[in-house]
Amino acid sequence: MSQRWIRIILVILYCVGAVGMLIPETRTWFVKLSALNLFLSFVALILSRKENKLRFMVFLCIAFLIGFGAELIGVHTAYLFGSYQYGANLGVKWAEVPLIIGFNWGILAVTSSAVIHRVGLNKYLSAILSAMLMVVFDYILEPVAIKLDYWHWIEGQIPVFNFVCWFGVSLILQWIYQRMKLTELNKVAESLFLMMFIFFTLLTF
Repeated sequence: MSQRWIRIILVILYCVGAVGMLIPETRTWFVKLSALNLFLSFVALILSRKENKLRFMVFLCIAFLIGFGAELIGVHTAYLFGSYQYGANLGVKWAEVPLIIGFNWGILAVTSSAVIHRVGLNKYLSAILSAMLMVVFDYILEPVAIKLDYWHWIEGQIPVFNFVCWFGVSLILQWIYQRMKLTELNKVAESLFLMMFIFFTLLTF
């Protein structure tokens, strides 16, 4: 499937999802499809990959393990991110962490890197700025995630420590991505980041 058609399908997917969540009568049903939507986005990234596909799959596995592992530590110890628990709307869980969260770390790492890659910086600055972009995304996502029962903070507010840890984990993933020489111009990845950003910005209101 061409990148053009993948982008069209993603646009339809996110537009329908946004409308469904903004309408009170359908919101509950669409929120429960969140994990499926993220998984389809993950598949879209794989299908759109042009170069080093096997190495790319290896990175996605690494991103899953690092991201999911960080979430396990966070949920069970609060040593990362802070004191929080996942809600009921992100699908199947293992040890109280939704499996889709591991995929989501991979999605954000790849898509944010694709956006920054357009600027044409060296690998060090690219890794840092991509990690910062992931933190900006989390800043937009957090209030929406709480409202949709993706997760909630035990103390009732989002701690600054969360964003510090997000940057740390994100930077590790971006550094690995750069070291594996996986950056490429990919319009699907760029578009997906923009769609997700707009999607959660709309839901903020």
